[in-house]
Amino acid sequence: MTELVGLADVQAARELLAGVTRTTPLEPSRPLSAVLGGPAWLKCENVQRAGSYKVRGAYVRISRLSAEERERGVVAASAGNHAQGVALAAGLVGTHATVFMPVNAPLPKVAATKGYGAAVELVGNTVDESLVAAQTFAERTGAMFIHPFDHPDVIAGQGTVALEILEQCPDVRTIVTGVGGGGLISGMAVAAKALRPDVRVIGVQAATAAAFPPSLKAGEPVRLPSFSTIADGIAVGRPGDLTFTHVRKLVDEIVTVSEEDISRALLMLLERGKQVVEPAGAVGVAALLAGAVEVEAPVVAVLSGGNIDPLLMLRVIEHGLAAAGRYLRVTVRCTDRPGQLASLLSEIAEHRANVVDVEHQRANPHLRLGEVEVALSVETRGVEHSDKLISALRASGYQVVFAAES
Repeated sequence: MTELVGLADVQAARELLAGVTRTTPLEPSRPLSAVLGGPAWLKCENVQRAGSYKVRGAYVRISRLSAEERERGVVAASAGNHAQGVALAAGLVGTHATVFMPVNAPLPKVAATKGYGAAVELVGNTVDESLVAAQTFAERTGAMFIHPFDHPDVIAGQGTVALEILEQCPDVRTIVTGVGGGGLISGMAVAAKALRPDVRVIGVQAATAAAFPPSLKAGEPVRLPSFSTIADGIAVGRPGDLTFTHVRKLVDEIVTVSEEDISRALLMLLERGKQVVEPAGAVGVAALLAGAVEVEAPVVAVLSGGNIDPLLMLRVIEHGLAAAGRYLRVTVRCTDRPGQLASLLSEIAEHRANVVDVEHQRANPHLRLGEVEVALSVETRGVEHSDKLISALRASGYQVVFAAES
């Protein structure tokens, strides 16, 4: 199926969603505005029902099933957000949902999906493998397969995000959103280009899981041989046939961001924006902060989801601090004599850096007799502060054998 979804489809989807989904807020972002030199806004789908925009498309798709199809139940595959959207929508419509998720799916997303009433099966290491299992289940049982992105109803439902943006920010010039399989950006591009052809629609993928750039270059969907990213919500190995057609015809640009870019964006959103966002939901902001794309303000970045595992959040915060030069790990070699550790810590304190943890290492075979390694984790105020601290330690005679932001 290659026929494009139309504006009327998106508008009809919005009528179906009235009273089901919420109109999510559009919040100003001072940090982004400062970087871009013009107004920047955040479309907060991270506070949507079930924690992401996915419920929009899932509800539109499931609500249009016949009574006989609903009786057979629905089945889906997802790393988490589509799973929760399908589970919630199925409950609202009055049908039963079975959801296949990768074995490494975040536990909070698995628990939330079950909490909405779905049966969860953990199969495969990627969403693509879970999709195969879900489709096999549908063929075996007759359950209706609810694709996470490659269906007209799903695309139309996701496109309602753009309708809200155009109403909330009538002078918007650029819309930036994350891209996995392409359902969200396809629907948003349909609505935006129909109502405001001058608005640029830009998609962002994680550089280590970016299937659209090679697909667009090849002129057809191309499957990645392998992919891995902290942004599990957009870790899709191949664009959909229908979404690829939409992106190729309607989307202005697809760019990529690094894992470090994503970490910095998450940290900024949490620290400055007071927004809890998952990695996939922050890639649009990451692209803007990293200067990965030239945009015209006013700009709206879509925070597409907020379902982040607390353990991942801890790791991401630490990684983001390191990427911003505010969390430094150093290993210092010095003589093993009484008072040496106190002197080292005093030196660090004089430069107003905060030691988080310390580990003495004497068993390293590379150490000389009478020498010790001290591994430290230190909080600093940024890259310049970290560089000054390392220079000061070396000037005082300490051998900094390893200094990394990781």
